[in-house]
Amino acid sequence: MFSGAALTEQAHAEDDWKAVETIKPYAISGRTGPQLYESIGERGPKAGKSRVIAHTTFVLTWDRKFDNSNNGCTIVSAKPKLKITYTLPKPSQKLSSPVKENWERFYDGIYKHELVHGDTAKDMTREIVRTTVGLSIPNDPKCQKMRRELINRINALVAIQRQQGRDFDRVEMGSGGNVEQLILALVNGG
Repeated sequence: MFSGAALTEQAHAEDDWKAVETIKPYAISGRTGPQLYESIGERGPKAGKSRVIAHTTFVLTWDRKFDNSNNGCTIVSAKPKLKITYTLPKPSQKLSSPVKENWERFYDGIYKHELVHGDTAKDMTREIVRTTVGLSIPNDPKCQKMRRELINRINALVAIQRQQGRDFDRVEMGSGGNVEQLILALVNGG
């Protein structure tokens, strides 16, 4: 009975937070699909050395409580503060039909794509909470070993999240992928 209550409490702790998600638009110009796409290429956010259609970034900070009684260090709680920003294109002028409808389909598809990246950040955050709350290291009253262990565990989970994003993008942006189809529909549709 006690272990079930502990699991319920931990499961609640994993979801006892909510990510703050914001959309950061960047202005593009054009009245046709090809013009809009060209403007995206000129004004899109930089990812590495090149510009992209859209981008998802996040900042993750923590409020943690440690118990260092009994000469050890235990993580009693970890409350994440996850801020996700979706940078997406926004036409600077009103669009006429059929470009308007083509743009809306394109934007909706790109936004849904970026939401998947946001979901992987949320999943990673839940996994950090799940795997660190209750973690205990003996003979660590100043929690120095614990902090090093946290860094190692979090870095490993961030690496997994980034690889998931790269794998998802490779499929979505590859030949015949969803993003390619969205681009073709925008450019060829008006």
